[in-house]
Amino acid sequence: MEKLKIAGGYPLKGSIRVSGAKNSAVALIPATILADSPVTIEGLPEISDVEILKGLLEEIGGKVSFSNNEMMVDPSGMISMPLPNGRVKKLRASYYLMGAMLGRFKRAAIGLPGGCHLGPRPIDQHIKGFEALGAQITNEQGAIYLRADELRGAKIYLDVVSVGATINIMLAAVRAKGRTIIENAAKEPEIIDVATLLTNMGAKIKGAGTDIIRIDGVESLHGCRHTIIPDRIEAGTFMILAAAAGKGIVIDNVIPQHLESLTAKLREMGVHVEAGDDQIFVSPGSRLKAVDIKTLVYPGFPTDLQQPFTSLLTKAEGSAVVTDTIYGARFKHIDELRRMNANIKVEGRSAIISGAVQLQGAKVKASDLRAGAALVIAGLMAEGITEVTGLEHIDRGYSNLEEKLTGLGATIWREKMTEEEVEQLKSS
Repeated sequence: MEKLKIAGGYPLKGSIRVSGAKNSAVALIPATILADSPVTIEGLPEISDVEILKGLLEEIGGKVSFSNNEMMVDPSGMISMPLPNGRVKKLRASYYLMGAMLGRFKRAAIGLPGGCHLGPRPIDQHIKGFEALGAQITNEQGAIYLRADELRGAKIYLDVVSVGATINIMLAAVRAKGRTIIENAAKEPEIIDVATLLTNMGAKIKGAGTDIIRIDGVESLHGCRHTIIPDRIEAGTFMILAAAAGKGIVIDNVIPQHLESLTAKLREMGVHVEAGDDQIFVSPGSRLKAVDIKTLVYPGFPTDLQQPFTSLLTKAEGSAVVTDTIYGARFKHIDELRRMNANIKVEGRSAIISGAVQLQGAKVKASDLRAGAALVIAGLMAEGITEVTGLEHIDRGYSNLEEKLTGLGATIWREKMTEEEVEQLKSS
C-alpha cells in the first residue's frame, strides 16, 4: 500500500488538463455490450474504475484493448454470464451492467454494487424501471437476477431524480419493443454523453438533458466511434484547488457551461474566474469571504464538489454552512480536516465552517473518492507535510493526479507504507 505526501504552502501556477469524465466512462463502457460490432471510445481517463470495467467485459467474452486513453470493445462474442462477485463489488457503477445485459440478452445476474460508502444509495428506481419494461427481478444470495421473455416500452416516472436510474433504464430500453418514456429524468451532462453514444450506435433517443426522455426501441445496434466529454468534477476540483492554493491557473479541456453553479459560488467568494471556449482561468482574490452552499441535482451545485469546496471554505473569512441534500452521510472528511486545524462542526445534513484558519499538515485518511480530493486540496493549503492514506479511493476517479499537480509546482509524491503503518491503517 502507498501513502501520498504533500508539502503545503507552495504557490501553484500554470495550466492543467482535465481528463475524460469518470461518471460518463462508467456508463459508456457497459453500453458497448449493446452493440453487435466494435465500439471505440476516445479520451477515457486512466483510472481504476475503467480498468475494472475492462476486466468485467473480458469476463463475459468481450475483446477489449485500452491504450492512449482509447478503448476498443468487440462485443460480438459476449455471453450472458453471471457476475455475482469479484470485480463487480469494487465499484458502484457496476449496476450499469444490469441495464446493458438486460437490453442485449434479456437476462443478467449482477452482484450488488460496491464503490464509495456514502450512506444509503438504493437501486429501487432502477428496478422499478426494469420491471416496467417487463423484467422479473429477484435477489438471490446477494446478487440481483433479471430475466425477461421480451422487453416492451413503457411510461416510467422516477420518484427520485436519479442519474444512475435514468441511464440504466435508457440502456435497457434502446432494444425494447415500442416506445419508452422516462419522466422526471435526471439532466446531467453525462446522460447526454451516453445518449449520444447510443444514438451513434443506432438508437432512437430524444430529450436527453431534459426531464422527459423518449426512446423508440430498435432491434439491433452497431459499432461506432465516440469521444467522451471532459470530467466536470475533475475540472471543478482543479478550479477549487486554484482558488485555494493557486497564483493563476488555466484549466484546459473543459465545458464551462457544465460548471456554472461552481463558478457562481467562487465569484461570490471573491475568486476571479474567466471562462473561454474550452478553458477556464482561476486566480484567488486578495481575500476570500465565506458563502453557503447547498448541493442539488444538476444544474445545481454538485454533491461531488461539496467535499473539496469545504476545504476551500476553511480559508474564507466568516461562517459558512454546507448542506448536502443528496448524500447526507457525505461528511466523513470533516474529522480529517479537524486534524488539520479546521474549525468545523456537523449538524445533521449540514457542516458549519468557521474561518479563516491556517491548516496544519497531519496524517489523514481518505474515506471516499471526493474526500480524498478534499484532503489533497487541504494538504496543498496547509503548513508542513500532510500524509494521505486511502489512495485506492483517489485512484478511482483522478487520472495521474500527482503528475498533473507537480506540473503546477506542487511538491507531492507517493511512498510505500511500512508493514506497521498498514496494520495501523487496517485497525483504524
